Amino acid sequence: MIKRILTAVLGAGLLLSPVAAFAESDPVYTNWRDNVAAEGYDVVTFFSGKPQEGKPEFTTRYEGADWYFFTQANKDLFLTNPELFAPQYGGYCAWAVAKGKLAPGRAEHWFVEDGRLFFNYNARIKRRWEKKRAKFILNADARWPDILDD
Repeated sequence: MIKRILTAVLGAGLLLSPVAAFAESDPVYTNWRDNVAAEGYDVVTFFSGKPQEGKPEFTTRYEGADWYFFTQANKDLFLTNPELFAPQYGGYCAWAVAKGKLAPGRAEHWFVEDGRLFFNYNARIKRRWEKKRAKFILNADARWPDILDD
């Protein structure tokens, strides 16, 4: 949401001086063109090992983002405990968060461990992530959510 407002203000030429203190990032990663979390995938389906794209008719809002679900039942399940199903670190790249940075997480580069869903930026980063996963999770957990304020 904040990213879209800033883009609109900059695009309209309403800001005449550089932004000096824009330091807060959205708690859930969404594409700058829309407000859809997890690239439109139904996050509940990752836990079955068969991710499905969600449908706009099964949408809810959580943490300022729109979440799509494959079925009404999955939407209802998500609403019982969103933190259980939402990707860790707001869907940002888990490896990047572990390294103290924010980068987009991509749903196609996902991993579930200990009941937690993680996204990484690309296949190469996911391979790096898998080599030292436990260490990276500890590092990312220690940085999240404070990294949003950097």
